[in-house]
Amino acid sequence: MPQLPLASTSSALAIITVTFNPEIERFGCQLDALPSDAWVIVVDNATAHECYRTLEQRITARSKTHLIRNTSNLGLAKALNQGANYAIGHLQAAQYLLLMDQDSIPFPNAITRLLSAYTELENRGIPLGCVGPRLLDRATGLQHGFHRGKGWRWSRIYPADTDSAPIECTNLNGSGTLMKTTLFKELGGLDDALFIDHVDTEWAFRVLNSGRLLYGIPDARFDHAMGERSLRFWCLGWRIWPQRTPKRHYYLFRNAVWLMKRSYVPNIWKFWAVAKLLLTILVHLFGDPQRGQQLREMFAGLRTGIASTGHK
Repeated sequence: MPQLPLASTSSALAIITVTFNPEIERFGCQLDALPSDAWVIVVDNATAHECYRTLEQRITARSKTHLIRNTSNLGLAKALNQGANYAIGHLQAAQYLLLMDQDSIPFPNAITRLLSAYTELENRGIPLGCVGPRLLDRATGLQHGFHRGKGWRWSRIYPADTDSAPIECTNLNGSGTLMKTTLFKELGGLDDALFIDHVDTEWAFRVLNSGRLLYGIPDARFDHAMGERSLRFWCLGWRIWPQRTPKRHYYLFRNAVWLMKRSYVPNIWKFWAVAKLLLTILVHLFGDPQRGQQLREMFAGLRTGIASTGHK
């Protein structure tokens, strides 16, 4: 197989970030950490006016950056699609897309490493779909791990600090997901109907269903926040439990049910998703001062998910 040129620069990269009332200082750190030769498309989901004015000033100060403002919150999936479609339609040099959360900050050279790892894997003849970074939790410093399903076991792999070998995954967390524009166009983008939670999960399973593979790149590291806050707990090692608002749990439960109805979603994920939903209910039932509101939104999400198909 002919060797592909190594992606030594990010001039062929379009980075898509969605904002919604972001922490301006943290978002500014993200912008500062992005490669200067990459395009950045920021899609804002109706950030409050005063915050938006500061956000706009910060964005316009960076070259090769385009801002799209929505007048209402259209959700993460639709906003990412807006940004990706803008890049595909207006930036002829863009061959890669990098999807980002507003509060993720790449470590130095992390994005360059994702690009080079992508090319290295392709050169090995691997039918590659996406690669993603090692995510380190903002609050606890712990890594989120890479998801892998095998048989009836769904687990997370926690590579050592010195590990650099790519890890084949069954799922990738959304922030830091790198792909080619051709794949995004072929699969039709993200599923708008999901709005926010499990957007990355559904996309990963659709990529796998198309015959491509997913890889985590341990030596590409991002500082990242999962949920509104993170709880550090011990279970055969330190783990992270993301703490979400009641409304986020509505989408989490609804979307999990929708994914259970889809034939291309692995049965192993469906089995463990049920277990995790039950555990989430118990955690908030016995340990959350907002338990009443949390449980109402969870069960509302279940009812909506059961009553509707949620298909794209």
